[in-house]
Amino acid sequence: MATRNTRALTAALLLLGGVGAARAAERYGIGRAATAAEIAAWDIDIDRDGRKLPPGSGSVAHGRDVFDAQCASCHGARGEGGIGDPLVGGRGSLASAKPLKTVGSFWPYAPTLFDYIRRAMPMNAPESLSTDDVYAVSAYILNLNGLVPDEAMLDAHGLAAVRMPNRDGFVPDPRPDVR
Repeated sequence: MATRNTRALTAALLLLGGVGAARAAERYGIGRAATAAEIAAWDIDIDRDGRKLPPGSGSVAHGRDVFDAQCASCHGARGEGGIGDPLVGGRGSLASAKPLKTVGSFWPYAPTLFDYIRRAMPMNAPESLSTDDVYAVSAYILNLNGLVPDEAMLDAHGLAAVRMPNRDGFVPDPRPDVR
């Protein structure tokens, strides 16, 4: 329900933004309304259940190679952290005085890992990894956290099927406007 409300709000804002852009173009003689194709290019979010995951796949082994080349300089050779946040460990620490929030301890849904990597990583070149590379890095990080086996090959179906340890650790939002 929250996704439907979010989509409706996004559509309304895009429509209003398009109207505003059109008025600005008329008034000031600059800019133009975004085309449907331009808007679609930005509509890349992935739902927590994996809806809208793109076609493709990646293995843990390939993910290790991509991680070594693109991620380890910030996140450490095995995801332990460095100048970037740790991605591994922390299970059982969330209720402690020093919780370690990592992919394996805190994140409730595996498809959101794909979404974040695709949009924001590597930090110096976001959205530069291929879809197969993003699936592979996701598989590798999940493997480092003991959530998929060494020989795993993840695609949209397999990634959505991964049950994260903290899946039930979030409290539903009771506000009616976000359902």
